[in-house]
Amino acid sequence: MKPLEGITVLDFSQFLSAPSATMRLADLGARIIKVERPDSGDICRTLYVSNLKIEEDSSLFHSINRNKDGVSLDLKDPACREDLETLLSLADVMVVNFRPGVAKRLGLDYAAVSASHPKIVYGEITGYGTTGPWSARPGQDLLVQSLSGLAWLNGNQDQPPTPMGLSVADLFAGQHLAQGILAALIKRAACGEGSYVHVSMLESVMDMQFEVFTTWLNDGHQPPLRSAVNNANGYINAPYGIYRTADGYIAIAMVPITTLGQLVDCDALAAYTDPETWCS
Repeated sequence: MKPLEGITVLDFSQFLSAPSATMRLADLGARIIKVERPDSGDICRTLYVSNLKIEEDSSLFHSINRNKDGVSLDLKDPACREDLETLLSLADVMVVNFRPGVAKRLGLDYAAVSASHPKIVYGEITGYGTTGPWSARPGQDLLVQSLSGLAWLNGNQDQPPTPMGLSVADLFAGQHLAQGILAALIKRAACGEGSYVHVSMLESVMDMQFEVFTTWLNDGHQPPLRSAVNNANGYINAPYGIYRTADGYIAIAMVPITTLGQLVDCDALAAYTDPETWCS
């Protein structure tokens, strides 16, 4: 038996962030009922990261929506409201990542849903939170990576900010939402109360940089300094990095210079006994 067997999740989400959270819940045994609009369905069905199609949909859609059941409902049609209420009555968890204001217009915001389903765990992902000057803006992975400062940490000193090769803002937010939902389910089991779990993409990516921000706040606001060559971490000195060799590349992490000299049979490195001189 998987840990979430018997838990039903009503999934209204699209694209990558929130669907990745419900995918994790499905992996843990929950039943996911994905609600899609009639005809076109989740926009992710036509969002391609490769030329590969699986059953006429993009490979991305299938990879992020594995192990989910599906139902088609027009959430704007009053005639579908009875079916929607039936689904809500079955759900332990509900997940959305609508554009700002859409859930409230549909009568699917937390206040409306919890009024009739007080034990539901309601999970939501936004781009920049529910209040503040950016709250009305839709979130997008590359923009969030850039705004958070994450892209500045990649690449060498003389290179421009470089985004990660994966949609990490989406995926970090999805992981955080899944974590929050699990905590809320434990709370519900303990005291019978539902919860509202909100994650913003920007806060998720900033949270993943907790070491950078903690250091910055306690070190006179000095930003991390990217290495001029082979940068791999703003706070870790050489020989931490990926280096070209005669027949490919080698990743070196946490090896003293003198030990590295012994491993690669380079006597010149034996002189670097003082770590302060390793990257000078």
